[in-house]
Amino acid sequence: MNAVKHCNTLIFAVVVLLLALSLVYHPAAAAPSPEKVFVLPIQGAIEPGLTAFVSRILREAEESNAAVVIKVNTFGGRVDAATDIRDLIMRMDMPVIAYVSERAWSAGALIAMAAPKVAMAPGSSIGAAEPVPMDEKTVSALKAEFEATAERAGRDPQVAAAMVDADIAIEGVVESGKILTLRAGLALELGVADILANNLDEVLEYFELAGLPVEEKTPNWSEVLARWITEPTISSLLLTIGFIGLIYEVTTMDWGVPGTAGLIALVLFFGGHMVAGLAGWETVILFLVGMVLLMVEIFILPGFGIAGALGLIGILASIGLAFGSVLSALTSLSIALFAAVLFILIFWKRFTRSGAWRKLVLSAKEDKELGYRGPKVYTDLVGKQGISLTPLRPSGTVVIDGERHDVVSDGGFLAKDVPVIVTKIEGTRVVVREVESEEQENS
Repeated sequence: MNAVKHCNTLIFAVVVLLLALSLVYHPAAAAPSPEKVFVLPIQGAIEPGLTAFVSRILREAEESNAAVVIKVNTFGGRVDAATDIRDLIMRMDMPVIAYVSERAWSAGALIAMAAPKVAMAPGSSIGAAEPVPMDEKTVSALKAEFEATAERAGRDPQVAAAMVDADIAIEGVVESGKILTLRAGLALELGVADILANNLDEVLEYFELAGLPVEEKTPNWSEVLARWITEPTISSLLLTIGFIGLIYEVTTMDWGVPGTAGLIALVLFFGGHMVAGLAGWETVILFLVGMVLLMVEIFILPGFGIAGALGLIGILASIGLAFGSVLSALTSLSIALFAAVLFILIFWKRFTRSGAWRKLVLSAKEDKELGYRGPKVYTDLVGKQGISLTPLRPSGTVVIDGERHDVVSDGGFLAKDVPVIVTKIEGTRVVVREVESEEQENS
């Protein structure tokens, strides 16, 4: 009887324990099996506009239960854009495979190694991620980013760090003082790559994705525009055009074609950065406030004062915020301002020597060296008397102190041989009137 009682108690305890465990333990839900494959190309320079495209495709992949093959072929680009893409990849629940078709250098290496699986084509390479500028702080931060990315995917963090820091030496792989770049075969040996594949079909077959529908993804028009605009060279060019237009309008105190072209360039600049997710409406509002203050200075207030200065500060601050990176902002702004000032100086120098300038500006000089003399001043004649040599109708000629002078009368007609007196001088015009007999006697 006691044995049965003890057995029941034991069974009850086991049931209670199992129930308790079921309440506290929830096994993680397995990732759904892929139903299709998205091929996401990462080509050309890596810039913030690319981040918007990658984010959209990865989001669609999650919603569509699609595996993603990121086809990488890039020399690199902006590190801030690469780290954003890295974070997006590492947050994915669906399978992500990086396929290095030709090269994954610099920022591209970080993106490729963020994928849990990496395939490389024979003849491709990965690495060469030395940052610019190569100061200690930047190298340390980027090296840690590469190491953490490699550890997350089960790769050797020292190999990843050697791609960034030239001080890291790996026996038989890279010596100190050189940045590591791996060819495909060596990347496979060191565990950076999981497979060498000649084409996409081999990649899909190796990772058991063959037979699934494959969709090649491409950026839409706004993402293409954003990628083009956020490319560092184009961004600097747009800023240069914008600054040239604004500087021209401020210095001429007017508004015309240069200002309109500059405004369009700045609108394109901000529009591209908004699509890329770098700039928000607060940045645009700051820019518009700066423009309004600048317009007030040009059209309403004379000269250039507080409103104009605040307007320029607002415009420069909004441009800096649009980059999302202080270093990138300072670099592009410096290039744009230098190029704008240089262009204006060169243009002004050439324009003042051109035929168009000579048509607009009188270039003739009346120097003494060339025989030119200014008009004679006759102020010393005021109050002097003379005799008219000709009738004054009202202009004519008189003799004063033995010299002939062309004069006009202030009272209409005067006959010949009439005594006159100079009453005033108006520029080169000598004004006389007839001398009354009483004045003659007094004189």
